[in-house]
Amino acid sequence: MAFDLKRTASPAPAFDSPLRLSEEAERLSRAYPPLLIEADRVAHTVAQGLHGRRRAGVGETFWQFRQYRPGDETARIDWRRSGRSDSLFVRENEWEAANTVWLWVNLDKGMGFHSHLSHTTKAERAGVLTLALAQLMIAAGERVGLMGAELAPSHHRLTLRRLAAWLVEHGSDPGAGDQDGLPPVTRLQRFSNLVLVSDFLVEPDALAERLSMLAARDVRGHLVQVLDPAEETLPYEGRKEFAEMGGPLKLMIGRTESLRSAYRQRLAAHRDALRELARRLGWSFTVHHTDQPPQRALLTLYGLMSGDPSTGSVRANG
Repeated sequence: MAFDLKRTASPAPAFDSPLRLSEEAERLSRAYPPLLIEADRVAHTVAQGLHGRRRAGVGETFWQFRQYRPGDETARIDWRRSGRSDSLFVRENEWEAANTVWLWVNLDKGMGFHSHLSHTTKAERAGVLTLALAQLMIAAGERVGLMGAELAPSHHRLTLRRLAAWLVEHGSDPGAGDQDGLPPVTRLQRFSNLVLVSDFLVEPDALAERLSMLAARDVRGHLVQVLDPAEETLPYEGRKEFAEMGGPLKLMIGRTESLRSAYRQRLAAHRDALRELARRLGWSFTVHHTDQPPQRALLTLYGLMSGDPSTGSVRANG
């Protein structure tokens, strides 16, 4: 790829156990009250009422039994439940609005990196942030889905552990999933919310093409760039060998510090391109470093998603 940061550490497993990862996500999510996504969702769902409430309607998820009323279709009668009483009961499925919160975590090999300045890989932090956000959305009654996973969007609490298990299975071998570091081509429901968590160290034009396809159906997106602090500052001195994570490329540099200024300029230019891309799409963009508390990134993201500047900074960090 055109923008390629060479890593100085060997790939590490992205996650270790779904239980530990989901528990960490739950701990983070408990730090903040459940918040509904309010930015522009209400205008598109006003006809159906406030999105996020559980209500009867068209859907596939069972919600409750209620007594049969004149006008109900007889095919909806649940004869097993009715047989236990003197009344007829019908099954009600839960109403499902078109709006869903879709999440994506980059699982390419570069996300398995962490330097001496951080105790966690980018993939580990991205997974925790994603699951913490999912936990908050589920607690608020939102339907959550994970792009690339064959899991139907849901707001049930078991969803969190299913998402964690999927991330562990596919993140235990970084690079087994998203080889190109780009979100998959997926047809999302109109007016969905999409949160993409990645280092975004990919060619901006390729990313722009992919995101434009995702944004075509009025999808509101949020880009969260997760970087190791060493990738931000290039803190190395003297003779160093830089190796591509999971690839054959290697580069020996005699005086690493001599490249620091040019490196930072290139990183800043790349980030400016990401910000401009997000601006053109009407999406948000924020940066998180793995040596910083994850709560800060989670709160910032919630502020961006809710459109409430008092909840989180609407300015990209870093």
